[in-house]
Amino acid sequence: MKYEKLAKDILELVGGKENVNSVFHCVTRLRFKLKDENKAKTEGIKNLDGVVTVMKSGGQYQVVIGNHVPDVYAAVLEVGGLSGVSESASNSDGKVGLGAKFIDMISGVFTPILGVLAATGMLKGLAALFLALHLVEATSGTYNLLNIAGDGLFNFLPIFLGYTAMKKFGGTPFVGMAIAAALVHPGLTALSAGKPLYTLFKGTLFQSDVHVTFLGIPVILMSYASSVIPIVLAAFFAVKVEKGFKKIIPDVVKTFLVPFLTIMVMVPLTFLVIGPIATWAGSLLGAATIWIYNLSPIVAGLILGGFWQVFVMFGLHWGLVPIAMNNITTMHYDPVLATITFVSFAQTGAVLGVLLKTKNKKLKSLSIPAFISGIFGVTEPAIYGITLPLKKPFIMSCIAGGIGGGIIGAFASKLWMFGGMGIFAIPSFIKPGAGLDMAFWGAMIAIVVSFVLGFVLTYVFGFKDTATASKEETKVEVKKQDGPVAIVSPIKGEIVPLSEVKDHVFSSESMGKGVAINPSEGKVFSPVNGEVTLMFKTLHAIGLTSEDGAQILIHVGMDTVELDGKHFTAHVNQGDMVKAGDLLVEFDVEAIKAAGYQVITPIVVTNTPDYQEVKVLQAGKVDKNEELLVLV
Repeated sequence: MKYEKLAKDILELVGGKENVNSVFHCVTRLRFKLKDENKAKTEGIKNLDGVVTVMKSGGQYQVVIGNHVPDVYAAVLEVGGLSGVSESASNSDGKVGLGAKFIDMISGVFTPILGVLAATGMLKGLAALFLALHLVEATSGTYNLLNIAGDGLFNFLPIFLGYTAMKKFGGTPFVGMAIAAALVHPGLTALSAGKPLYTLFKGTLFQSDVHVTFLGIPVILMSYASSVIPIVLAAFFAVKVEKGFKKIIPDVVKTFLVPFLTIMVMVPLTFLVIGPIATWAGSLLGAATIWIYNLSPIVAGLILGGFWQVFVMFGLHWGLVPIAMNNITTMHYDPVLATITFVSFAQTGAVLGVLLKTKNKKLKSLSIPAFISGIFGVTEPAIYGITLPLKKPFIMSCIAGGIGGGIIGAFASKLWMFGGMGIFAIPSFIKPGAGLDMAFWGAMIAIVVSFVLGFVLTYVFGFKDTATASKEETKVEVKKQDGPVAIVSPIKGEIVPLSEVKDHVFSSESMGKGVAINPSEGKVFSPVNGEVTLMFKTLHAIGLTSEDGAQILIHVGMDTVELDGKHFTAHVNQGDMVKAGDLLVEFDVEAIKAAGYQVITPIVVTNTPDYQEVKVLQAGKVDKNEELLVLV
C-alpha cells in the first residue's frame, strides 16, 4: 500500500486511533474529529513528507494532503481499522461553540456529495455548452441524455441529503432516504392537480392552496425536488424520533418496527409542518441574499472575492454553500458563489509569479504541481505550500480575487448549476437556452483579469527572493568548507540518544539526526556562529543557521509549546546574529516539570541530507560549549 507509512504516522501523531471519533475527507484534506485535540502533535504532522499543513476549524482537525487525499484516506482507514467509523462525530463536547457546530454540521452533510454534485453539474454544463455552440439540437437524444445524466442527482437531491444528513446526525441513513423519497414521489403531482379544497394564508406571502388533508389536517403540497433545507431539518428530527423508539421497542422486533414507526411519524410531519416552514424559510433566505447582493453586486463581489480564500482556510465558506444550493433550487440561479468561483485563478497566477521569479529550486519544484492543480480549482497546495508561507503573494492573490469578483458582480454573472472547479466551472455560467451572453463573457473576463493580476502583482510586488530562497541569499554568509563542521553543546546536562526521545518526530529522525540532552540547568546557548533563523513565539524552540550552512533546531522539552511561553525568557530575537556560547533562552526546569512536561531537549541537524555523517561525540554528562556533534 503506497501511503501505508504516511497513514501510520498521521494516526500515531493525532493521538492514535483510540483518539479518533471520526475521519472523512474532502478534495484535499483529511478531516478528523478527535476526542482530545491536545493529544495531537501538530508540528510533527506538519513535518511529515506528504502533508501540506494542519488546520483546526469548525471542531475539525484538518490534515491538508493535496490531490491524492482519497488514497491517503483509504490507507488511514485500513491501517487504523476505521472502516466502520461514522462520518459524524459527537458534538457533545461543551467546548465546541455554536458556530463551530454549525460549520461542522454543514460540512458533514454536504462534503460527501460535493464530488458527484460537481461531476453531474459539469455534465449539465457540457450539455449547455454543446447547445450554445450549436453542436447539438435541443430535441436531440445526445443533448437530452447528457442533460438527464446531469440533472438526475439534482432533481433527487433530497434522497442523497437524506442519507448524509441522517448519517451526520447519528441516525439510520436509509430511513432518511425513505423520508426523502416520499418528498419527491411522482404521485404528488397528481394530488396537487385540479381545483383546491380551500386556500390558507390568503393575501399573505405564505398563501397556499390545499388539495388534500391528512386526518383532517390540511396538507400544503410543495415541490421538494432539488430542495435542501426541508430534508436536512426532517433528518434532524427523524434522528430524535428514531432514538426515542429505540429506547422503548424490544430488541427482537427493533429491526423493522423502529424504521416503520419513524417513517410513519416523520413523513406526515414533514409534509404538514417541516416541509412548508423549511420551504418558506428557504425562499426568504434566498430573497434576503439576493437583496443584499443587489445593494451593490460589485461591492459584494469585491468583498467575497477578496476574502474567500480566508473563509476557506477557516472553514467559514460552508455557511454560503447551502445558501447557494438553496438559491439554485428556489430561483434556478445563484449570484453569490458566482463571485468567488474563479478566485482560484488569482491564486494560480500568484503561484506562476513565484515560479518564474524564485531562484530557489525547492520552491520551484513545489510551485509546478501547485500551479497545475490550481488550474483545476484545487488551491490548497498553492495556499499552504507557496503563497501563505511567503505572505505577500497570498495578499496579492486576495487583491486579484477581489477584483475578479467585482467584475463578475458588474456583469451580473450567475451560476446556473453546481459544476466543477477551476476551468471545469466555466460551463456553469451558461444560462440554459440563452447561449453565450454578456454575463458569460463577463465571467471569462474575470478569469483573465484575476489570473493576470495575481501573476503581475506577485511578480512585481509580491515577495523578495531572499530568506525564502537559497542559503546563499540569507543574512548568514555560508562559507564553503570541505572539512568536518563542529557543533558545541548548547545545554549542560545528560546525553540522551535521540532514539529514546518519546516523540516519534524526533526519535524517528524525520526532523534530522542529532542527540538529546536532559538539562541540569535552564539555559540554552548558541552552539554555532551564525543567525537565529527561527524563534517560536512560545520560545520553546530555536532554529539557527551556522556560518558553515548547518541548520540546527533546539527543541526544549516535549509538548512545551502548550505552555505558550510560560517559564521561558528569550535573550535574542529571530534574525539576530550570534556567536557560539551566546545565551539564547532561559527556562525554569523545575516549573516546567511541575506543570507535567518533560524537559529532555533534542538538538537536531535539520539539513542532515547535506552531510555524509552526523556523528555524536559525547556520552554521559556534557557541559555547555563542549564539542557535541561533528558534521562530515
